[in-house]
Amino acid sequence: MSTPPLSPARTAGSLVFTSGQLARGPDGALVEGGIEAQVEQTLANLIKILASEGCTPADVVKVTAWLTDAAYGAAFNDVYRRVFDAPFPARSTVVSDLLAPGALVEVEAIALRP
Repeated sequence: MSTPPLSPARTAGSLVFTSGQLARGPDGALVEGGIEAQVEQTLANLIKILASEGCTPADVVKVTAWLTDAAYGAAFNDVYRRVFDAPFPARSTVVSDLLAPGALVEVEAIALRP
């Protein structure tokens, strides 16, 4: 697997933009266990990147999520609610194929650095 030409996060003023995160574990492989396991890992990866930029999930103002199947929406929301509290970030959810074979979800975020 080659490294794509992107940064995990970039800042513009007080805004932090993350690249889309997949459900890759520490070994770089996609986690197994279905949609819930993939959402948990994807959001854990996102939180790690946000933390490296001095942000927490509470600082996120916008999320974009891609799911490979609309039927994953309820499971995605269940895990999402464990990470984000009300008032929830604005969010767009798109159903689409993903570039990584086997990936069921991808998530990117925009945060306001405190």
